[in-house]
Amino acid sequence: MKERERIVVTGLVVLMLITWLGFALHQSPRFAGSFWGGVLAVSGATLMLFPLLYLFIKRISFLKRFVTRLVSMRTLLTWHIYAGVIGPILVLLHTGHKFESALGIALTGMTLIVVVSGFVGRYLMSFIAEELREKRDALAGLRKEYDALAAAVAQDPQTAEQVGMLRHVQTRLLAWAFAGHGQESRISTPAKALRLAESIADVEYAISSHEHFKRAFGVWLKFHIVISLVLYALLGLHVWSAVYFGLRWFT
Repeated sequence: MKERERIVVTGLVVLMLITWLGFALHQSPRFAGSFWGGVLAVSGATLMLFPLLYLFIKRISFLKRFVTRLVSMRTLLTWHIYAGVIGPILVLLHTGHKFESALGIALTGMTLIVVVSGFVGRYLMSFIAEELREKRDALAGLRKEYDALAAAVAQDPQTAEQVGMLRHVQTRLLAWAFAGHGQESRISTPAKALRLAESIADVEYAISSHEHFKRAFGVWLKFHIVISLVLYALLGLHVWSAVYFGLRWFT
């Protein structure tokens, strides 16, 4: 998620939460059934269906090949994010802050959970992906520098012997002391080799930790999909009940 996109989406999520909390200040029991309430409902529900369409496109291969000829998956993901936030805002405005029925309360609560979980998950996944790229680039640079230093040490038996001596704690501390004060000593080369090796180990551990979190987000993604399907089931039931009970007035 790019910085500008992150700021815009964050603002929309905050707006959605403010819109929901407006029930403490304003309630309009008849607005949901009014003309503009219906316009907001249809518009919001239509936008909320796009993330479901994106889910099908992403996981059905032939549909993905067909659609990506016209629109890239990155563009579809952007539409998915914006539609998944703007749609719920319109739907919450449609309610007129009237939360009385169990179905309406469940639908509103599930909408908030899906949007917030999707936003947090997307933000963290983007952050972890960026961190992984930076750390892998840093690891590649450290390994390149270490390989060059190792080749130089291999050509000098005395320096190679000093590298072996660094296994002892006292000599290691001495090496760090010489290297830290910038003294020109033969111990500085093995100290540099030790520092590079430990830096590589630290970066590799950080990459391993980030990859662990990345795998954990695979579980989050499944959870997000499940609660999204529950949301669509509640939305379908809400639309059916509105049409069914609404049309009874015309009979």
